[in-house]
Amino acid sequence: MSATTLAQWSNMAVYAAMFILIMALVAFAVSFAARGRRAGVTATSPQPVSVGAAGPMAKDNPEAPASAAVIDESGRRAGNIGMSLTWLATGVLLVGVVLRGIWAERVPWGNMYEFSLTMSLGILAVFLIVSLQRDVRWLGLPVVGITLLSLGLAVTVLYTEAAQLVPALKSWWLVIHVSAAVICAGAFTVSTMITLLYLWRDRAERRDVVRGMVAKLPDAQRLDTLAYRIIAFAFPLWTFAVISGAIWAENAWGRYWGWDPKETWAFITWVVYAGYLHARATAGWRGRRAAYISILGYVSLMINYFGVNLFVNSLHSYSGM
Repeated sequence: MSATTLAQWSNMAVYAAMFILIMALVAFAVSFAARGRRAGVTATSPQPVSVGAAGPMAKDNPEAPASAAVIDESGRRAGNIGMSLTWLATGVLLVGVVLRGIWAERVPWGNMYEFSLTMSLGILAVFLIVSLQRDVRWLGLPVVGITLLSLGLAVTVLYTEAAQLVPALKSWWLVIHVSAAVICAGAFTVSTMITLLYLWRDRAERRDVVRGMVAKLPDAQRLDTLAYRIIAFAFPLWTFAVISGAIWAENAWGRYWGWDPKETWAFITWVVYAGYLHARATAGWRGRRAAYISILGYVSLMINYFGVNLFVNSLHSYSGM
């Protein structure tokens, strides 16, 4: 298979993954709209009686429409379709990334386009891994949405033809360092989506106006705990990424640390997330205050990626992370 054909197949796989994700987005939107609708119906009827496993309302409850259980079941089915499509899109995107690497005859992490593809893959992977432990169909809408945004920027703004790596990148430390950074970027993105939902839900609970769309989310404490657990998983890995980057810098440039803008912002990101974990361990800084620190950490991560790579001249300007 020629290099041109590999490039075409890689691009086709990326676009196919985006199309599948659009269908998943629609499915998750339908699922989220139907989420909790049965609970809303039963709230108006103190003692509904259900019949059978599907739970259609009995005639003893004339106020509950017969379609209530059907709507709930259709929403659950739409969520399952969304999850299946997300798994499929992740596999197709993985094929696109692998083909890109085969075409370039190197690991596909030589520029921002390639890293954006891999970061999108990391976001989906973290989401799917979490889904194996708990039902997170309610999270599919924001996660798939941010992934589509990342892929859209990659194919429209960041796209570049594959080129050979600069000498500094020709090292096994590229695989070690960037692999850790990719997983962390995916985990921090998912945790930020959950944190934003937490702030929305917590605000509604504080004002005692939990209704409408916000009522379809898990309670604020569950959201806060899930975001914390993901960050607690990713932070040691980010620490490893920073350390491995320093070792790589010594191998490539003869020094461990030079306060290059990319190194500086990676360290700032580490400090902010360390502050978040410390805040979580301090009773007075849990909840909303800690959530704001988490969002600040993600802003720092995005500055590290987009700001430094696009607007600052540095030794890392050629790379993704």
